[in-house]
Amino acid sequence: MKKENKKLAQERRAEERRKKEQKAKVKKYLSIGIPAALIAILIIVLIVDAVKPFSSSDDADEATTESVTESGEEETSADVSEEEVSYSTDASLTIEDGDTVNIDYVGSIDGVEFSGGSTNGAGTDLTIGSGSYIDDFEEQLIGYHPGDTVDVTVTFPEDYGVDELNGQEAVFEVTINGIYES
Repeated sequence: MKKENKKLAQERRAEERRKKEQKAKVKKYLSIGIPAALIAILIIVLIVDAVKPFSSSDDADEATTESVTESGEEETSADVSEEEVSYSTDASLTIEDGDTVNIDYVGSIDGVEFSGGSTNGAGTDLTIGSGSYIDDFEEQLIGYHPGDTVDVTVTFPEDYGVDELNGQEAVFEVTINGIYES
């Protein structure tokens, strides 16, 4: 019986040594691996930041907005980043027919916002008189100034192409961000 107990004790000590060795290996790999991974991530971030100024204007850091055109198709336009803004925010300027403006809007029907009816604060460009928006939308902006907020009321055509909007009257709260000067 003593031999069996001695043998079991030796096996237990051997198992404990193996576990200690495994823990030591794991600690060694973690003490080397984690800092190495962090350094690799830091290097990648630095490379990305260094390359960013050389990227094209189609870069992912430009916001995009969706708006619904008169034909019922969603239109996507790239927003210009703040450093590249070329419109004037001078409140003494007045919107006239033919001007290109940058606006934000939120559309609602009976006080409820509808899908595709907002720029989500990203802004979009619109040429007054182009006819690219619903009838009478653009004309209602004439005479206003950068910084103004205007309620534009329109009625979607019966054949607009979006069932929830066909023939509906909508109110767009439009904020005029600026006017592009030619």
